[in-house]
Amino acid sequence: MHVILSAILLALAILDLVIGTGFLMDPASSGTDFGLSIASTHGESTLRGDMTAFFYVTAISLASGAWKRRGDMLFPALGLFGIAFTGRFVNVVTQGTYDGWLVPMGVEALHCIAIVIAMRTWGWPKAGA
Repeated sequence: MHVILSAILLALAILDLVIGTGFLMDPASSGTDFGLSIASTHGESTLRGDMTAFFYVTAISLASGAWKRRGDMLFPALGLFGIAFTGRFVNVVTQGTYDGWLVPMGVEALHCIAIVIAMRTWGWPKAGA
């Protein structure tokens, strides 16, 4: 169970690292994949910085938590993807669905489910450990 859970989290970390690198190297193309367009250099900088940070922080959190099998190290990833999922859910409820809405929400839900299972399985280190 621990090995499978670690493998799932590491696979998600690699996915996030690839997506983050896409935003770092080519924010216009990666933004288009997310339904975003760049209107100015400011927008390009925002996509490059903010989206790269979102996915890199998640990847680091997932990889380090999976490597050390520590649930407490997964909080940043859970926070980021939990809030992203909640925002998309609010949008679906208030604005309705759009073409392709299920895929990003499914990816976010998969992240959250895997993280919560890992947190419950591995727990937290004892004080002084």
